[in-house]
Amino acid sequence: MAYEEYRRWIILGFPNVEQGPVLDLVAGSIAGGTAVVSTYPLDLVRTKLAYQVKGAVNVSLRESKPSEQVYKGILDCVKTIYRQNGLKGLYRGMAPSLYGIFPYSGLKFYFYEKMKTHVPEEHRKDIIPKLACGSVAGLLGQTITYPLDVVRRQMQVQAFSSSNLVKGKGTFGSLVMIAKHQGWKQLFSGLSINYLKVVPSVAIGFTVYDSMKDW
Repeated sequence: MAYEEYRRWIILGFPNVEQGPVLDLVAGSIAGGTAVVSTYPLDLVRTKLAYQVKGAVNVSLRESKPSEQVYKGILDCVKTIYRQNGLKGLYRGMAPSLYGIFPYSGLKFYFYEKMKTHVPEEHRKDIIPKLACGSVAGLLGQTITYPLDVVRRQMQVQAFSSSNLVKGKGTFGSLVMIAKHQGWKQLFSGLSINYLKVVPSVAIGFTVYDSMKDW
């Protein structure tokens, strides 16, 4: 919805702008940023609850008491974060998310629309070409921006960790510290597994999106 609205506003505000992949890049980037700002607290809660479950499993194996903050659920997690750190706490680690989503969301739309221009006109409404274009868009977008996602997750869970690796370093400072102390490969740790989720997800998302618009 945001992508379509931003695209329309850009065309209305700048009538001479060329309608093509570059327009999709700009509209997609702004739409991605809007989505992150709107939903980030839920993503933060998801990460913290997942980290809590992981910690609980490790504690049960050690048969000792956990030292981490324990949340009773989503609402309790939101209330606790807000009580301890205010509104700022609910958006902790959002900077790398924005740095990542602007190029990722923009490149995703850019590559998808660019790939579609190479599909013969008579086949552009077919399912298979749409899936193929969406897969390439997801693959390229995720590969380029994945290191920022690694930094985001480390910043989100750093309050639970005894490590001071990324504390107070900022987004790009954290990138340098991770590469220096853990190696540059750590910035792409889990990327291959992420492909299994992101590539089909983006491909299916774009295909259903375009098909519903046509319908």
